[in-house]
Parts: sequence; structure tokens; C-alpha cells
Amino acid sequence: MVQSGGFIVVHDATENNLKHVSVKIPKGKITVVTGVSGSGKSSLVLDTIAAKSRRELNDTFPSFTQQYLPKYGRPHVGAIENLPIAIVIEQRKPTSNSRSTVGTYTDIYALLRLLFSRVGQPFVGYSDAFSFNHPAGSCPRCDGLGEIRELDIHKLVDFDKSLNDEDTIHYIAFHKGGWRWIRYAHSGLFDLDKKIKDYTPEELELFLHSPQVRLKNPPANWPKTAKYEGLIPRMYRSIINSEEGLLHAAVLNPMLTMGRCPDCGGTRLNEKIRSCRIKGLNIAEVTAMSISDCRRWMETLEDPLAEDIVRATTERLAALEEIGLGYLTLDRAVGTLSGGEAQRCKIAKYINSPLSDVMYVLDEPSAGLHNHDILLMQKSVQKLKNHGNTVVIVEHHKEIIKIADHIIDMGPGAGMNGGEVVFEGSYEELLRSRTLTGAMLGATSDIKEHVRTPKGHFRLEGATLHNLKGVTVELPLGVMCGIAGVAGSGKSSLMECFRKAWPRCEEIVYISQKNIGISLRSTPATYLDVSDDIRKLFARTNKTKADLFSFNGKGGCPVCQGKGVIVNDMAFMDAIETTCEACGGLRYSEEVLSYKVKGMNIAEVMDLTANKAAEIFAGSVIAEKLEPLRRVGLGYLHLNQSLSTLSGGELQRIKLAYSLREMPATGGVFVMDEPSDGLHAGDIKRITDLFDAMVDAGHSIFLIEHNIEMLKACDYLVELGPGGGAMGGKVIFEGTPKAMAESADSVTGAYFGRE
Repeated sequence: MVQSGGFIVVHDATENNLKHVSVKIPKGKITVVTGVSGSGKSSLVLDTIAAKSRRELNDTFPSFTQQYLPKYGRPHVGAIENLPIAIVIEQRKPTSNSRSTVGTYTDIYALLRLLFSRVGQPFVGYSDAFSFNHPAGSCPRCDGLGEIRELDIHKLVDFDKSLNDEDTIHYIAFHKGGWRWIRYAHSGLFDLDKKIKDYTPEELELFLHSPQVRLKNPPANWPKTAKYEGLIPRMYRSIINSEEGLLHAAVLNPMLTMGRCPDCGGTRLNEKIRSCRIKGLNIAEVTAMSISDCRRWMETLEDPLAEDIVRATTERLAALEEIGLGYLTLDRAVGTLSGGEAQRCKIAKYINSPLSDVMYVLDEPSAGLHNHDILLMQKSVQKLKNHGNTVVIVEHHKEIIKIADHIIDMGPGAGMNGGEVVFEGSYEELLRSRTLTGAMLGATSDIKEHVRTPKGHFRLEGATLHNLKGVTVELPLGVMCGIAGVAGSGKSSLMECFRKAWPRCEEIVYISQKNIGISLRSTPATYLDVSDDIRKLFARTNKTKADLFSFNGKGGCPVCQGKGVIVNDMAFMDAIETTCEACGGLRYSEEVLSYKVKGMNIAEVMDLTANKAAEIFAGSVIAEKLEPLRRVGLGYLHLNQSLSTLSGGELQRIKLAYSLREMPATGGVFVMDEPSDGLHAGDIKRITDLFDAMVDAGHSIFLIEHNIEMLKACDYLVELGPGGGAMGGKVIFEGTPKAMAESADSVTGAYFGRE
């Protein structure tokens, strides 16, 4: 009999849609939490168990320190016993940072810097000097970025105009009267009515290239402490090389020519640092190798001074290789990694950690993985457990669920129809259960026999983006085409080339894995533009103004200002939130709540599910706008539900619903990046049926996919590979799903009979 201390015990969890859930999770084991998208898996694992652990850990720090730590909501749960420290490894795509690489992200670059400072020849400096983020090591021309962004002055300035004309300088605040324009107009250096092209060489040099200088005898309206600076150095200093440049990239980038830095060749490092070598290679050349090649090179080093560094570095490289990331290079920018790749980088980092007795929480580690890579992920997860840790995984993939020691299945449905534990036990017991998950895992779908005939083809020639090796391929139109291949094989790169080559690229609907920019105030109603229609309906029915029905404006509760809660600031401690007693958390004023439509006030209408709202307002623009949400299987969502509470699979389908709103009647081209991401097997069937209906209506669909069931349902498949990174970038198969299953060249086809 296992003692109670051998379990993490959750009592009465009610976070989001959880319905008083109580479960036991065995310590030192792998527990997988399954269920349809939106059933409450993330609410239980991430928002309750992990959030509680992280809050408790933060509480051990002094109050002053806590204000700088990440904030986690107080989960709605009765109690949790025997809770270990949680390390959450999410599949979230890392923030795009031009100074962060795979090497810096995994701390391997720090070890390489130490290695070269210790045994590299000639000696050029200590460890910090080998950092491209340090003045001693960075290339002076690109400041350690590896690329230059050069301003095209003719795209910024209209030389046929004068400073007194409108829009002479095409950037924010440089318009006539703008605060940046004033620095040139009030300097007294230029004739404001003279066209820029008529300036003398001296005037043009002063206008464009002058460094910062104090003016001699400036006009009276010139600020006393101000310095004059030419337009080009000012653009680089305060805009191009600053945060503002990122903020206004849409305006700025068309004026810039971007490319590899010619001085450092994109290595980010200056010539002195690049002169230091070990066995003929400098640090930039080592980081440009694939992780697999780098590990093999490290194993050839025999210098006694490097022994401990080589051992530590090789262990980390081997962990990345074992988890299927051997194709990555250490100099690859972190912003170019997929969410799945970033997650695997984190898992590899912890495989060699000396920590034990902790709880690792993994959010769909199969995301972005080909079945070929799943085996590697299985081994890595088991290594985490074998170090004496508890592993809790939110997952849909059959092969990951198989390795569980214990399974918790949530359901039976999604949203308000979920939030219950419908099964607990082993994998074999789950297959024998009557739950939707058990039935789906035990079922296998047939390979599509009767495929559609393409209505035409688009010939893509000589594609060389990233690792593509001059790919030429005939992409079928008017069918559902799957783009398959192992992780890093070039699938997304191929579709990027297709999008750019398409004659009317702006017409292609591309649904990526990127976040949709949600906030706490984002809801299905706001995202699909239904809120305004509901407010207008209330205004027409009650003969008043529509803005009265917004809790962000006139209609908001005067006590809580439309927030629904009263927030008490506790200085260095977490703020305390209490439900507003005046509006009962409904956010609206008493007057607004007195207006009715079909017997309901605005708060009651906004709390309807999409299905119920479409039924009540049938035939209206409200029902019409909600139809795409229902078509993607999200009719159970409430109109006022915060998008921040949705799972990854639900957010993916929200994006699809948004795209369906403006879908042309026929002839549309859709490119979708892993639409199966975060979806239960039951949801995948629903989405596949939707795609089939779209193709029947005359659209072309391209799916960048790993999911075998979705690939089996395609009319045509293009597979890249055979490996990832430098080992990929070639078309290894083109044809029908049936032909792929029988092909000796296909890596993916070998798995068609195993699902």
C-alpha cells in the first residue's frame, strides 16, 4: 500500500471550468492528463497545480523581492497536499530577441567562451571578450547583431520638397510642425522654402550627416540645452538602433536595406576575437556547426586545461541531440525556433540537472514533432522521471500517452460541458474505458482511397530559403495538400517560398502558430467583432446610444469602473481582488442592466455561449458572425470568456474562425501551420471535415502537418527530408497518402499503419 505521502493530493479544484475536481497524482511517476481541447486539462495542471506551487515558492522570498518575480494568479482550489516545487516547460515560442541564440539560450555558448579563453591561440582575452554582446567582442559595424540595417535616404526624404512642405521626411513626428521636424526648422541653418535637392553640398552634409554639435548663435526659439544632429545619425541613434525601431517596424523597415554584415560575415564578432582558434576553428565557426557535428568536434579535444569544460559541454550537446535537435546550430537565432523546438531545448537543459524530487510540468511536448522524433521525446521524459522526479504532462499524442504510469482523462466535453475527471488509471485500462479519449486512441482511420484530382498546379522553382536545396515542386490546387517531414526538414520554409511566389500573395490566408495578441479584455465577442452588433441591437431596441452598453465607457459600474473587481494595492505584496458588491462582478451600471433585449440584459446576453446566442438571434448579423466559431467546434465558448483562459488548441481554432469570416466564395488559398496543434483526436476529425467542406467549395488548402490522421485524410502529400537542418531541405516524396504508405523513400509513410 502506497503511503499518502506518495501522492500529490488535489482537493476541490474549481479553476476556470473545473467542477470541484479532486485527484491524486503519484510522485516519482509520469502522469499524463488527457481530454478534448477545452476539457480542463490546462486548468488542472497549469492553472491550479503548477500555479499553486510557484506561488508558494515565491512566498518564501522577502516581500521586497516578490515584486520582481513573475506573478501567478491565486488558483481556486480547496487545498493541495504534498506539493513539490514545479518547473513548467511550456511550448510557448520564445520572445524574438536578436541577441539571443540557441547557444546563449542553452548556456552552451558561455562554456565555449570559457573554452576559447582558456586554450584558444593566440590569447585574445578572457571569457567575456568572446561574447558578441560585449564591447570587447562585438563587431563594431553591426554592434554584435550579425546583420546591418542600412537606411535608404531617398525612401526617407523627398528631395523634391522643402522643409516647409508636408510629408518631406516620411517618419513619425518629422511632418511639418512635428517635434522632430522642429529641430531642423528652428535651427536657423536652412531656408525652409528651398527644395532639399537644391541644397549646396555643405548644406546637404549638415542636414544629413552632421554629428551632434552645439549651435553657435542659435535662434531665440532653439532650446538652450539642445544639440543639433544630422538626420541620418539621428535616425540610427534614436530610432533604427533603439526599441522604437522595433515598435514602428512596419513604418521603418521599408526604408531599410537589410543583410549580412560584410565586416564580420554575420558572425557578430570582431576580427581580433575571430583570430583565436582551436584546432583550426574560431568560436564563430564552431557555433555554425550543427549540434551533432559540434559534439563530435568537442570529443576530439585533448588539452588537459579543457577537460572539465569539454565534459560539461559535451553532456549538454548530447542531451540536445538525444531529444532530436542535433540539426540545430548554436548560432541560430532563438526567435526562429518553433514553440516545440524551444520546449525541447528546455527539456534537454534539465536532463542533466542534479535536481531531484521536483515536479516537471510539460505542456504538450509532442507539439511540432514528427512521429520519428516522438521516440526521442519519450526517452527524454523518462530520463527526467528516472532522476527521482515527478512528471506531469498535458498531452493528446498517443505515443506520449503510452509511456504514462498514470492517466487522468478530463471531460466529458469542452467548456462548461467539461471540467470533470472521467477516467483514472493505466493506458490499457483507458483503452477499455468508454471515454471519448479511450475510443479515439483505440480506433484507427483508413488511408484516403478516393482522392480529388487537382484543378491545376503551381510550379515553385529553385526554392533556397533556409535549408531548402534548390527545391522545385508542383503544388496541387483545388485539393487538400499535406506538407510532411521531420522537424526542421524545411516544411515552413517551402510554404514561405510558395506564399512569396504566389502572384497575389496578399490573398493567401496564412494561419500561423504565432500568438493572436490576446489580453484580459479580449473575448470571442471582441475578437470576432460581435460586441458592437450586440450593443447596437440594445441601443435600437431601447432607443438610446450604443456606447452606453460598454463597460469600458459610459456603461461601466461607477464603483469598480467596469472591472468587476475591487483591487486593493498591498505595496510589496500581491494585490487583493474582491468582487465588486455594487455590480456583483457584472461590470455594468445599474441603469444599463435595466435595459432588456428578448428578456435579457446586456450582461446576460454577453454570458451566452456562441451556440445559444446564434439560436436566439437567428437570422441576424450576430448569428452570421458567430457561425465560423461554431464551424470550428467552439460553439460552447461564452461570448464574454477571456481568451487568456483558452487552451492552445482553442486559440488555434479561434484564428481559423477569424479567417473564415472573410473567406471568398471559392478559389481561396489557405496555408495552415500545424492546425492539429493542441487538438484531441475527436477535434481533429471535426477540423478535417471542415477542411474537406472548404475544398468542396472550391478552395485550396495546404497543411504543414505531423499528425498522421490528418495526413491520411489529405488528397496529396509533399514530404521534405530526409532529416532536419542540413540533412533536410529536399523533396523526398510526392503523391497520394496510399502511395506514401507504400513508399520506401518516405520517412512519414512508415507510420501510417501504426496509429
